Amino acid sequence: MAVFTEVSTKEARELLRRLQLGKLLELRGIEGGIENTNYFVTCEQGEYVLTLFERLTAEQLPFYLHLMKHLAHAGIPVPDPQADKHGEILHQVCGKPAALATKLRGKSQLSPQEAHCAAVGTMLARMHLAASSYERQQPNLRGLPWWNETVPVVLPHIGAEPAALLQSELAYQNHVAASSAYAALPRGPIHADLFRDNVMFEGEELTGLFDFYFAGVDTFLFDLAVCLNDWCIDLSTGAHAAPRAQAMIDAYQAVRPLTVHERALLPAMLRAGALRFWISRLWDFYLPREAAMLKPHDPTHFERVLRQRAAHPVTL
Repeated sequence: MAVFTEVSTKEARELLRRLQLGKLLELRGIEGGIENTNYFVTCEQGEYVLTLFERLTAEQLPFYLHLMKHLAHAGIPVPDPQADKHGEILHQVCGKPAALATKLRGKSQLSPQEAHCAAVGTMLARMHLAASSYERQQPNLRGLPWWNETVPVVLPHIGAEPAALLQSELAYQNHVAASSAYAALPRGPIHADLFRDNVMFEGEELTGLFDFYFAGVDTFLFDLAVCLNDWCIDLSTGAHAAPRAQAMIDAYQAVRPLTVHERALLPAMLRAGALRFWISRLWDFYLPREAAMLKPHDPTHFERVLRQRAAHPVTL
């Protein structure tokens, strides 16, 4: 989350008027993240998050917003997009497509313990089961086709050794994706970005998941791998944190047991998750966009995670 587009109090008041949410009490830009413009909005009816979409189009956005509605109705604690009197949940602010969704209670747990990882595993599995009945279709826009397009763009900006690793891992992931085992993996709408800062807790209670704007139809295993690569590693080295990982996997499987093919391909998907975020961080770091409060993430973090995943495969 960042601020690419400045929203005035006048524009915020007009949106609240259309949504019949009462008077604006506070409008505050949110620091962090790299994709969209985000503000906290406090009004007479409560607290919300206003998002202006800087890359996603009005044609793409209904998939994300209606997925959040679908999950909220299924009892998954996610932000609920607010509708106008016509039932429309996609709005326009400052000439940009926008949404106003409920603000979740709690705060991010940036130093998770086993109990937090287990809670994420349980909720991720519940979310996958609930999402299975969602009928809209949209691919993971940061999936393999995007990796293949983006790697040639970032290669000129990095040294020979990381470039060789990037190219060899991309070739490996193309090989995996062409396999019959990969084709057999269960799939459906996934979050695809469920990092520590996208989950809210009060103590050990998971109170919400948010930032669904990288969601898309992909393998459920990839979603689990993305979580394991953030929640269950040592952040300084990228090394696997086995007790936390086991807690997450056990909790996930208690709700949705992994298939034989998922168990076999977990090491490959852990590498895929690391590759995806290494590529996107390289892209954001070397080809940034201007934004107030924008802080690109360090791309070398996921290079370390990928090297760890390749050198020390995790087996079930």
